[in-house]
Amino acid sequence: MPSPDRVGWREALRPVRMERVAIVAPVESLDEVLTRVADAGAVELSTPPDASPRTVAGAAVVREGVAALAGWTPAGVVGDLAARVAPAGGAVVPIARPRGVEAPSVLRTEGLSGSLSPLVSAYGTVPYSDIDPTPLAAGAYVLMFGMMFGDAGHGLLLLCAAAGLFLGRPRRLARFHRAWPFAAGAGLASVLFGLLYGEFFGPTGVVPVLWLAPLSHPLQLLLAAVSAGALLLGAAYLLGIVNRWREGGLQAALYSSAGIAGAAVFLGFGLAFAGWYLRLDGLTVAGGLLAAAGLALAFAGFLAEAGGGLDGTAQAAVHLFDVVVRLGANVASFARLAAFGLTHAAISSIVWSAAAALWPAHRVGAAAVFVAGTLLALAIEGLVVAVQALRLEYYELFSRLFQAEGRPFRPWRPARTSREAM
Repeated sequence: MPSPDRVGWREALRPVRMERVAIVAPVESLDEVLTRVADAGAVELSTPPDASPRTVAGAAVVREGVAALAGWTPAGVVGDLAARVAPAGGAVVPIARPRGVEAPSVLRTEGLSGSLSPLVSAYGTVPYSDIDPTPLAAGAYVLMFGMMFGDAGHGLLLLCAAAGLFLGRPRRLARFHRAWPFAAGAGLASVLFGLLYGEFFGPTGVVPVLWLAPLSHPLQLLLAAVSAGALLLGAAYLLGIVNRWREGGLQAALYSSAGIAGAAVFLGFGLAFAGWYLRLDGLTVAGGLLAAAGLALAFAGFLAEAGGGLDGTAQAAVHLFDVVVRLGANVASFARLAAFGLTHAAISSIVWSAAAALWPAHRVGAAAVFVAGTLLALAIEGLVVAVQALRLEYYELFSRLFQAEGRPFRPWRPARTSREAM
């Protein structure tokens, strides 16, 4: 499928802009036009994506010797598609979008954003009206990875791996070429946090501690991890408000637990806790009132969704209780950023201490211990951290961005045998 045209920043906040079009052709040349449409592979029709050309032709609307088929296609390829079907007598005509029908979604596949898109598509299809969170999600992922895998030396090794993936070396790993941005981002984040932690293949003293040593200040690291999680949750709520507004207007944004109501509960509890910790009674009261207002809005939304009545009230109360419990669990879940950061630092410290203790007596053995321990930390700890960052991304953040599953773009691509039978 050809790449879509360049778009402005506002349009880039959502999936590729889709256009509703009609494929129009004289009845006698419909088969040739359909062959060209199939070759383009850029139009979703009302028929199944693998339907035979005969089935598609049978679904066309015919009036006075002219056949027409309606479908969806990326706006950027309309011109190329029209040029492709014109020699066969066909035309591509933009038509109005039907009310109540959402366009299919396709994330951008070109450039850096295309390499990062599997992070989002593995979770689900972004609704067409929602923000495409790919760049923001990738940034949050590498940030969390770096906090849990903070070691400048290990980060440099990840950067070397990213360079190999980018260059397609070794060749047997060339199929993973598109993963190079993740490896590069994770490597840079690991280097950054390694410098903050003073870690370079462990506590070797090669780099100074710019912030704190994880094993010496576990409580401070824990507070930093929970604070970072709270900031990420706040950003997710902001994006969730925009998505709810795009999906259903002010009402959907106001009453949703993943919209303004949920954000008010989150911010209110945060302010109330800050007021309690700082002994600021006014801030505590303001936070409590904001949280209460958010709970009231969320309850109203749940009650309307349940249909009212006694059963609906009970159901809304259960949902409201779940919102509060899950909010606390979500914030606490980010403590794993500190937990795995401590684990990584402990493993690196053990490897370095063992190698340093062995060095005076057996330097070759010390080097072997250091290399084997480093490779073990990269393989096992790196995999665990990658999975944990993904878990936080999906369960704590994406659950607030997406409330409905989008419809994936499925262009018509008939099997070659059925096309040859036209």
